[in-house]
Amino acid sequence: MTRSITRRNLIKLGVAGAVVAPMPAHGQEQQQPSLPPQHQAADGQDVLFFFTDPEARFITAAVDRLIPADPVWPSASQAGVVTYIDHQLASGYGDGAKMYLKGPWVPEAPAQQGYQLRFTPAELYRRAIAETREAVSANFGREFWELDAALMDEVLTSLETGAIALPSLPSPVFFETLLANTIEGWFADPAYGGNRDMVAWRMIGFPGAYAQYLELVERHGEPYHREPISISNSHARAVHLSGHGDGG
Repeated sequence: MTRSITRRNLIKLGVAGAVVAPMPAHGQEQQQPSLPPQHQAADGQDVLFFFTDPEARFITAAVDRLIPADPVWPSASQAGVVTYIDHQLASGYGDGAKMYLKGPWVPEAPAQQGYQLRFTPAELYRRAIAETREAVSANFGREFWELDAALMDEVLTSLETGAIALPSLPSPVFFETLLANTIEGWFADPAYGGNRDMVAWRMIGFPGAYAQYLELVERHGEPYHREPISISNSHARAVHLSGHGDGG
């Protein structure tokens, strides 16, 4: 994009009264990102239950800025983080099953007093995505996922700091929830939809859901070659030493 943006502009990103940016010249439009692979799955294993198509595009673009791909490791969406968040929002977590939501709600309460919104996590996502999309569209004349990487980072940073004023809820609450859920989806057991192929565990050298390490704790300075294993693997409880050692 040739149009620059300042933090002052982002402070004005409220849905009402924001300045509409010009659309790019003909031939300069960015390609719309494809839906994450899990949204297109035909085998039913990675079907999204909560997000609509535009919401999935928004979340895909956002989590891929929080955890972008590099030459070695995939991006968040490529590792199934969108699936993880979607399935959580379609579950009891999304319904606020273990949250107190009856008020009173004190928006300026200290952080130690916990969550101070009347919305369930599912409602929080639905409202915040819609209102952020409206703000970005009003200011730039396009969708969040159509912005270049630098502008997407600016928008996310302004959600984090509160520079973007969402009508229904504090934008930092949405950003903090999205960031936390993204990290959870990246590192959680693959049984929950994220961490596809255990890429996050491979990245940090975490061995996964082995039953025990009793015979290994005193063996220092030895390489650990075993592949990580998920709790969904039926052999996880039985395997604990096989394959360990220099030749494993």
